[in-house]
Amino acid sequence: MGPARTGLMNLPSISIITPCFNSIQTIRETIESVATQNYPHLEHVVMDGGSTDGTLEVLRSFHSIRLWSGPDEGHFDAMNKGVRLSTGDVVAVLNADDCYEAGTIQTVGEAFAAHPEWEALFGDCRFVDKKGTEIYRREEACFDYDVLRFGLMYIPHPTLFTRRKTFETLGGFRHQLFRNTCDYDFCCRMGRAGHKVGHVRRILVSYRIHPFGQTADLRIRENQRREDARIQEEHGKKAGWPGTLQRIYAKIRRQAQKFFLRGKIDCVSGNWKMRRHLVPKASFSSNIGLDKL
Repeated sequence: MGPARTGLMNLPSISIITPCFNSIQTIRETIESVATQNYPHLEHVVMDGGSTDGTLEVLRSFHSIRLWSGPDEGHFDAMNKGVRLSTGDVVAVLNADDCYEAGTIQTVGEAFAAHPEWEALFGDCRFVDKKGTEIYRREEACFDYDVLRFGLMYIPHPTLFTRRKTFETLGGFRHQLFRNTCDYDFCCRMGRAGHKVGHVRRILVSYRIHPFGQTADLRIRENQRREDARIQEEHGKKAGWPGTLQRIYAKIRRQAQKFFLRGKIDCVSGNWKMRRHLVPKASFSSNIGLDKL
């Protein structure tokens, strides 16, 4: 799949990877959000983990996707396999319950064409509930390794697009080490390696928080916190009060960047806005036991 040409810009070919498992509640909207992008060189690879709830029947009704179904070691393993099966110059992951906004792929392609030095990019996103009603928007300023490793994973995973060479150089997602936070680990490793990561000031994705998904599950969120701590330790965050000072520094640095680059700060955290949408136990399916944590 070679680069497409629009006007004077060479647009890269883009491959979207969607891992899914028993995703009948949301998968149709996800696929449609990619199929309607109207980008000249776009590939959508869907990696199904062996669904039994009707998901496969929905997927087979779409001729716009490349479908693979079979056993895997969880959604991050499926993402790695999907990237290997794909052919695009740029690769990205769109989960089976999230949706691209209209024009997202064109925006991303033009940004890579305008910034050949960027090895990856990410954008803004809006978090929505099960009905699609907006909960809050995450609008960031720039990529900063120190904010990542000392503070939090502020990059919405579905907005991250990576050049294939960069993804392969980093070895993809370390799914055998982390069950829920391979994306955070991947971004921290990008930062440590000094890769140039750009930011697009546009809402690219609607990120759904709903009772059928992992993000709303408090057990998953607790496991994420445990894995986050391991990743941060690997990247230099200290234990005890020195680590607390590092976290405070990262928070202040992030808000300063938002103020000077975007003219805004977060007066209320996203976690606070999301709290009423979280549940003790969501009803998602997992082929690696995440639903039984």
